[in-house]
Amino acid sequence: MQTDNRSLPLAGVRVLDLSRVLAGPWSAMVLGDLGAEVIKVEHPGRGDDTRDWGVRVGKTETAYFNSVNRNKRSITLDLQTPEGQQIARDLAKTSDVFIQNFKSGGAAKLGLGYEALSAENPRLIYCSITGYDSTGPEAKRPGYDLVVQGEAGLMALNGEAHQPPLKFGVAAVDLFTGMYSAQAMLAALYERERTGRGRHIEMALFDCGLMITAYYGLEALLLGEDPPRYGNAHPSIVPYGVFDAADGPLVITVGNNAQFERFCREVIERDDLADDARYKTNILRGQNRATLVPELTRELGSRPRKLLLERLANAGIPCGEVAGLREALLSPRAARGGLVTQQPHPDTESGTTPVLAPPWRFDGERMPVRRAPPQLGEGTRDVLGETLGYSAEKISELKNKGVI
Repeated sequence: MQTDNRSLPLAGVRVLDLSRVLAGPWSAMVLGDLGAEVIKVEHPGRGDDTRDWGVRVGKTETAYFNSVNRNKRSITLDLQTPEGQQIARDLAKTSDVFIQNFKSGGAAKLGLGYEALSAENPRLIYCSITGYDSTGPEAKRPGYDLVVQGEAGLMALNGEAHQPPLKFGVAAVDLFTGMYSAQAMLAALYERERTGRGRHIEMALFDCGLMITAYYGLEALLLGEDPPRYGNAHPSIVPYGVFDAADGPLVITVGNNAQFERFCREVIERDDLADDARYKTNILRGQNRATLVPELTRELGSRPRKLLLERLANAGIPCGEVAGLREALLSPRAARGGLVTQQPHPDTESGTTPVLAPPWRFDGERMPVRRAPPQLGEGTRDVLGETLGYSAEKISELKNKGVI
């Protein structure tokens, strides 16, 4: 679906995305969602690795690939050939942002390092995403989300206390690195309006993984040991977490002392707990959670979820059902928000495929899905012809040589 470019904050910005898998493509998709033209460069044969991960969509896509590549065009280039490298350099000359996540030094070996490209396009904002600090002894190590979740302590804070270390349900380090990278590129674009020059942004998965330990990380430093793991409960707020009603789970978040009193008196009808000196403040409730939580669990488990949700809402206490993933995606709430779209697809039985919508709204309007996740190389001829001025004969020659 096309839209009026005047309504898009990054209209006129061109992004050349040479990244693969998740962190880099996610950052490029953020820029595309906000209106940038994103040209995704892929290998002519296999494309992005994620085109072969998970549930198949059509001939060249998967659900994994589609989740991170909307609002892009795909072109294929064999970057191991001189012609492919030259095409990438020519595209970089016309681009505002360049994103790559080769192993440290890999882009420079292809003639696509920051120094080389910046010399030809001083306004270029160049984002390098690696696993570890590019100036340290681990610079050459490949970066994998699961490895970094372990090394950054994230697996140690996730899950129940009796469980072994547990990874997050999604690749949280990759996703946060992608968002942090997008923020940095937006800041560099803003700065370039003043200075006229680009920047070299360097992002590392380990750095971002450590940052998202957040308050758990600081508590570990202050305590001198790892904080306890609380599973679906909160380390600092009680009661706050997932509880079982008589007929299903629900989330209850009692955020302050007034809410706790209303919770006891109006929801579970236990005035004695509201009056108990051990539970008068949140800090006291945290210190005495071992005696409080079993009482709350027993009371909540004896009542139906619908009744509890009604009472919680009437008492002004944030709460909600625990939905299945598909249930959440198909919920009236998601439908009202336009969060799941159906995009045209030539190779599916229905002629469409589901694609999540961007989360941002500007002036009351959600940023649109302008382009469905691309089939492998579908934009190669158009980009080379329109952007670089290649003739049809030249493009055919490159195709016959396997460059594209």
